[in-house]
Amino acid sequence: MTTVNDIYKYIDTFAPFDTAEEWDNVGILVGDGNSSVHRALLALDITNEVLEEAERLSAQLVISHHPIIFRPIKRLTALSPVYKAASLGISCLCAHTNLDKSESHGVNTALAAAAELSNFRKNDDGEILFLGETDKAVSAMELALRLKNNLNADGLVYTDVCSNICRVGLCSGGGGSEVYAAVKAGCNAFITGEIKHHELLFANESNMSVFVLGHFVSEDVVIEPLRKLLESEFPETEFFKSAVFNDGTKYI
Repeated sequence: MTTVNDIYKYIDTFAPFDTAEEWDNVGILVGDGNSSVHRALLALDITNEVLEEAERLSAQLVISHHPIIFRPIKRLTALSPVYKAASLGISCLCAHTNLDKSESHGVNTALAAAAELSNFRKNDDGEILFLGETDKAVSAMELALRLKNNLNADGLVYTDVCSNICRVGLCSGGGGSEVYAAVKAGCNAFITGEIKHHELLFANESNMSVFVLGHFVSEDVVIEPLRKLLESEFPETEFFKSAVFNDGTKYI
C-alpha cells in the first residue's frame, strides 16, 4: 500500500524538496510519513473547507502547493487548519518553491503549456524565471485570449505594449520581481500572477507586455496535471482535485 513517504519520495524525483527557497517550508508538515494512503486530495491551499472535503472523501492525505504551516505557530486554536488536520488524522504534504522550480512537472511548466509555448527552459538569471517561445509572433490580445481560454479564467490584466510577441518569460504566483530578469533575457512578454506598480512601469518602458493572471489562476494550473501524474504512479491510490477551493475572485 502507498504511504505518505512514498508520495513524498516520488515528488522529490522531479521537484526536489531541498531545492526550495531558504525561507520556504515544504515537505510532510502534518502527520506521519508511514501512514497508508488510500485516497488523497490535491489543492492549491489547505483550508478548513478543503479539509472538510478531504474528510467527506475519506482521504488520508492532502497535497498542496502552499504550505499549511508557513510562519512559526505561536498559538494553535480549533479554527486553525493545522489543528483540524491533526484532529482528523489527515496528513499534509506541501510542495511550494521546489514545485515552482521543477522543469518537468512544475507550476511554470503547466503555465507554459497553457500559453502554448515551446522550447521551455529555466533561465540562468533571476530566482525562478522560465522562458519559452510562441510558435509564431502573436499580438498581446491574442496571447491574452489564449491564456484566458486555456486557463478557464474569468478575466486577466494585460498591457498591450508589444504587438509582436515571440519570446515569453514566466514566473507564476507573486513573481512580478522577475520582470527585470525577463527584460534582460530579451523577452517581449512576461506572464505572472501578481506584479507591483513600479515593476509594471519598468516593463512598459522596456517594451515588454505583461500578463497578470492572479495568484490562484497562475498556480492552480499545476494541480490537475500533478493529480494525473500521481494517479499514474500510484494506481492503487485514488487522487482527487479539490472541487471547493478557489480564491473567491470575481470579475465584472
